[in-house]
Amino acid sequence: MSATMEAATPSAPAGGGTRTIATRVRDRARSNPDVVAMREKDFGIWQEVTWAAYWDNIVAMGHALLALGVERGDRVAIHSENRREWLYGDLGTVAIGAATVGLYPTNPATEVRHMLADSAAKVLIAEDQEQVDKALAVIDDLPDLETIIYIEPRGIRGKYDHPKLLYINDALALGEAHAAGAPDAVEQRMAQAESDDLMTLIYTSGTTGPPKGVMLSVANVEFCIDVLVDGGGFTDPPPSPEDSVLSYLPLCHVAERIFTVWFSSAVGVQVNFAESIETVPQNLAEVQPSILFGVPRIWEKLAASVQIRMNSASRIKRAVFGVGMKLATDVGEELVRTGGTHTPATRVKYAIAWVLVLRALKRRTGLSRVRYAASGAAPIAPEVLQFFMGIGVPMHEVYGMSENSAVATANRPGRVKLGTVGESHPGVEVRIDPETGEIQTRHPGVFVGYWNLPDKTEETFTEDGWLRTGDVGEWVDGTHLKITDRMKDIIITAGGKNISPSEIENSMKASPFIKEAVVIGDGRKYLTALVGIELDTVGDWAQRRKIAYTTYRDLAERDDVVELVRGIIKETNDKFSRVEGVKKFRMMPKELDHEDGELTATQKVKRSSINDMFGDLVESMYGGPSAGAGSEV
Repeated sequence: MSATMEAATPSAPAGGGTRTIATRVRDRARSNPDVVAMREKDFGIWQEVTWAAYWDNIVAMGHALLALGVERGDRVAIHSENRREWLYGDLGTVAIGAATVGLYPTNPATEVRHMLADSAAKVLIAEDQEQVDKALAVIDDLPDLETIIYIEPRGIRGKYDHPKLLYINDALALGEAHAAGAPDAVEQRMAQAESDDLMTLIYTSGTTGPPKGVMLSVANVEFCIDVLVDGGGFTDPPPSPEDSVLSYLPLCHVAERIFTVWFSSAVGVQVNFAESIETVPQNLAEVQPSILFGVPRIWEKLAASVQIRMNSASRIKRAVFGVGMKLATDVGEELVRTGGTHTPATRVKYAIAWVLVLRALKRRTGLSRVRYAASGAAPIAPEVLQFFMGIGVPMHEVYGMSENSAVATANRPGRVKLGTVGESHPGVEVRIDPETGEIQTRHPGVFVGYWNLPDKTEETFTEDGWLRTGDVGEWVDGTHLKITDRMKDIIITAGGKNISPSEIENSMKASPFIKEAVVIGDGRKYLTALVGIELDTVGDWAQRRKIAYTTYRDLAERDDVVELVRGIIKETNDKFSRVEGVKKFRMMPKELDHEDGELTATQKVKRSSINDMFGDLVESMYGGPSAGAGSEV
């Protein structure tokens, strides 16, 4: 399925030249200087930044980088949680014709070394002592890194003595001096922008090897904006200055960059920064955003929190809650049938559920104003999407990847097909290889290539110029794309049966009690699974049953918890064919962690690492020595 669009040079900004996200912010600052562009908490109080102040900070950062010798085409890395300075650094870098390299806050020193060395970053903007320490631990392997600008001085200023360290205020003072001598330098650099300029390097999550730097150009990003905003690729109506978002997922991920930076620069969507990933529930309730993007793990966690709220309520409130949620479930089932469009019957049921439960529930969870919600970056169980649709959150699964500027397909309002990632965007061609089942895309937003990896770049394209996504899929009703799994994750059993583990895993994770599920069986006679519990919900479940425990492992290995998980797996098996059923399972003795190499920075499971770390548990399910808690299903 496909639609075609001519590749075009990004339209010109006010004053001529090539349009970039930097010129977009500049033009908005001129037309709406006093409108609030972003908000961030300082000492518990929301501080507002207008568009005029936003642009002033971008220019100040641009002059600071120029003063430090950053040239067109150089790379500037940012290693920080989401905050104002991330955007100042990003847009300041783009304004002077350099390229931004984002690092995940959770990246350990070994990955920091790889990305800074591979990108040959000249400047690193590091948030605090933790991130500075990672860079200094590998500084001898980074000959191209000339300056480390740190944002938070605590633990660094006056204590660290390294010639490459520079406090951000001192960097901005250098920029101020530079601006005094060359006040138009940033604008002059902006006027030199070309559509094929490298704008950012986005490093892949590295599930199968070292992260690769995805090169996105100015034209790539402008195409993304044109499709998703001007072309109505997501919301209906499109995003506008009346909308607001909560920024909480890592900004080095292409999806969060779209919702936080590109939407904001393109149409003026207000950005609100979460204080931390831990405070997202509280910040959601405070901000009540109108547009909300989340990866499956976030939506699963939100759904699980609703379960905990219900369990902790009084008996009468639980009864009312049960009635309201039963109505919401009926609404969700009907919306699935109609593609997301209400009928007279669903409106009546929803109105009753609204009075009983949903008004308070949505306000407390921060979802009361959401007019568009999206899940992406990984497959999600249809049951989770249906739950949110039922409580009145317009959910849409979307699909894209860094290599195609996150532009491929989306479920659109009124045309939602649960279990699919929707229809191809205008201007985007999507096809499925008839032999391998691989999804392939082609459009002007497809990346320039992998940084310093021409061979890998060549492998990623077909002979006729289509991007190989590595995902396996099929068409539903000839219009909507369904992703069945990653090609590298497909299990071929000893009997020759091809099985997509992600569908089985996601069905298990639809339960509020299961956080991780890894299905195993490649080359084996039957399927097994490693299961990780959701500590909050299982802990709440255990406490209400007076089951004492001390640690995560202690709780996971309790007989009652093992039986709880067994029941969930049995229910999952009923949804699949016999050969796709999980025969045995083992409980993971710990929560998976990025720093331990079990998860990528985007919280995707590294299957090879899981097999290495929990090999004894795996072998015990195939006749090896007994190990761990768990049993046959």
